[in-house]
Amino acid sequence: MHEWIAAAKTDLGIDLDVNVGELLDMTKVVAHGVARPAAPITSFLVGYAAALQGGGAEAVAEANRRVTALAERWIAEHEAEGENGPATP
Repeated sequence: MHEWIAAAKTDLGIDLDVNVGELLDMTKVVAHGVARPAAPITSFLVGYAAALQGGGAEAVAEANRRVTALAERWIAEHEAEGENGPATP
C-alpha cells in the first residue's frame, strides 16, 4: 500500500507526508458506522477541506480529526434513536 501511495503522490505532484493510519481509521469509522460508500467521499472531503485551509499535513490531520468526531457523533445519535446498522447513503 505504501508503494502505491508513493506512486500516486508522485503522479499527482504531491510532496506531503500524512498519517495514513489516522486516515484509515477515519474511513473505517465512516464505512462501518455511517455507510460504506461514504468512506471514500469523506476522504476526498477531508483532503479538499485541508486544501482550503492552506494544505499541509496539519491541515489534513485537523480535517481528519473533525470528521472522525462528526462520524462518531453521527453514529451515537443514530444508535440513540434506535436505528439498527449504518445509515443509508
